[in-house]
Amino acid sequence: MRLNNKTIIVTGGTSGIGAAIARAVVREGGTVLVHGINKSEGEALVKFLGNSAHLCIADLRQEDAPEIIVKSCLEHFGKIDGIVNNAAVIKNANISQLTFAEYQEIMQVNLTSGLFLFKAAFEELKKSSGSVLNIGSINAYAGESSLLAYSISKGGMQVMTRNLANANGVHGVRVNQINPGWVLTEREEKHKIASGMEPGWPNRLTRTEIPFGKMTTPEQVAEAAIYWLGDESKPFTGAVVELEQFSIIGRNPEKL
Repeated sequence: MRLNNKTIIVTGGTSGIGAAIARAVVREGGTVLVHGINKSEGEALVKFLGNSAHLCIADLRQEDAPEIIVKSCLEHFGKIDGIVNNAAVIKNANISQLTFAEYQEIMQVNLTSGLFLFKAAFEELKKSSGSVLNIGSINAYAGESSLLAYSISKGGMQVMTRNLANANGVHGVRVNQINPGWVLTEREEKHKIASGMEPGWPNRLTRTEIPFGKMTTPEQVAEAAIYWLGDESKPFTGAVVELEQFSIIGRNPEKL
């Protein structure tokens, strides 16, 4: 049990990567505060996970959401050993299409809320020598033109990760980040279909598009998250690790 007796907050935890991480936390002996805005999804997940999970509905676009999440976790579990900042808004828009309101929303949910959740939980994280894991994206390095604001938010997250790690290792608090590449979540599958791809498209990808033949799953990302949340990864902090089937520098596969 790699997370035995640890309590972890997972934002955006009702579906996709967040839900996979929540399931993995419980499997590894931990308890999890599942945060989200989709009540029906969250209730179904918490029911499946049983007494080891508790649901907190809070809108990260609101200033008081971090305090609500921390209060809910402490009231239900009494402590905080880790945080996974996973919640994110993704909107396709290039510089010509992006609106000020969309930009503000993406930065608030993807970046600012995670910073202030860290602040709200800071004293508890010091008590527990806690671990914070930020879920970034390979888009942090430049990103697609149609994911301009999203990419900026994930680039900012990398700076936030390293700054908080550098400052707070002296308190025993670790902050690391993983940058997944293309992951087959339900949202991604539906998004591609809505964009014009035929149902079943993940099964028709070539190895030039996905070198290992199958898209990365949320469960595979969750396995990496467990390492960074647990004591196995001590004392490492400030790490940014890519979880991608291509190398970040290059992307020149052989033609099969």
